[in-house]
Amino acid sequence: SNDRLKFISNFSGSAGFAIILKNKNFLFVDGRYTVQARYQSGKKFKVITIPNKFPKDVLKPNKKIVLGFDPKLHTEKQLNFFFKIKNINLKAVNRNLVDLVWSNKPKELVKPFFSLSEKNAGTTTEKKIAEVKNVLLKNKVDYLLVTAPENVAWILNIRGHDTSYSPIPNARLLISKKGEINLFTNPKKITKIKKILKDKIRIHNEMKVEKILNHLSRKSIWLDNLSCSFYYKNMLYKKNKVIEKIDPIHFFKSIKNNTEIRNMEKSHLTDGVALTKFLLWVKKNFKKKKITEISAQKKLESFRKMNSSYKFPSFSTISGSGPNSAIIHYKASSKTNRALKKGDLYLVDSGGQYSFGTTDVTRTVSLDNQSNYIKEIYTRVLKGHIAVSNFKIKKNSTGSEVDQNARKYLKK
Repeated sequence: SNDRLKFISNFSGSAGFAIILKNKNFLFVDGRYTVQARYQSGKKFKVITIPNKFPKDVLKPNKKIVLGFDPKLHTEKQLNFFFKIKNINLKAVNRNLVDLVWSNKPKELVKPFFSLSEKNAGTTTEKKIAEVKNVLLKNKVDYLLVTAPENVAWILNIRGHDTSYSPIPNARLLISKKGEINLFTNPKKITKIKKILKDKIRIHNEMKVEKILNHLSRKSIWLDNLSCSFYYKNMLYKKNKVIEKIDPIHFFKSIKNNTEIRNMEKSHLTDGVALTKFLLWVKKNFKKKKITEISAQKKLESFRKMNSSYKFPSFSTISGSGPNSAIIHYKASSKTNRALKKGDLYLVDSGGQYSFGTTDVTRTVSLDNQSNYIKEIYTRVLKGHIAVSNFKIKKNSTGSEVDQNARKYLKK
């Protein structure tokens, strides 16, 4: 409901931003979405692909331009990266200008958060709070402001329904060096988990965050400039000493405990059962009955739903046959929906959110394709996968080294 970019530009991809000038509009997307953006928004917006070009390459102002932005939606780091340009003045506008013209904006559907059992989290919220508290004491910092919602999810062992496909709870936290926690969110979302949380934390309406942050003075406050908005950062700088460093929860979160590791394996096993049933179903039936991209996608989800711990898809399923399978981030619609035909390749990229983990798996299926050229490419991709699984990871190995091995046979 809150997709302002889609409302103003008609672009529905997961990443992008628009600049609207008096007589020109630009839409910036990455390479996954260039084709889609031109199709959806090309009439009113000039589509620019990042990183080939940036705002500085297209704006090139010879006289001053004042660009308005909503300070609650952008970080200073992000703004500097894109708009540190000669002759461009950024101006914070506290009322969102898109909302002012969006008269019939849909109301946010409030769905309650749910908690992750200790059995699935592998550790308690108390232990996680103690870890963070120790870091604050060690760094001699009074408060940590947690603005990345996935970190709120981690420390409180909660999940939510605020974003399609991702169980992230829309919430912020303020943690003191004494381990006191203030949670800012819509109170209606925590009705189900209030009992679990109430001993550990103080709960405030999300509207109160300004009031409470404004009360802080002469404190040292740790914030993460990758997720803290321009608005909160400026507010805290006025009366406090601000320390800008990566939120320590990111590091705690990146080290998985034994339960989490077992749960990853369990999610892939559970999901793999559904996917295997589906692949068998496709191969057995595509010649006998009409299977389309959309009906195949629905069938795959029905196999996932057979498991009671399945929640919802982990992203929008890519189900593409023949030429559609070559479109990056393709989404089958009634206009583009193709039947799976003998001789085609069928690509399915999909995933599931389970109560204990997340999956994302891609398969390319031959529908009795006889082309030696296709078999050759397929084999080289397989060799790349084998090279990755055989890669010996050392302490200083990087992702790009793994990637070179993956692409080696295709490069040949």
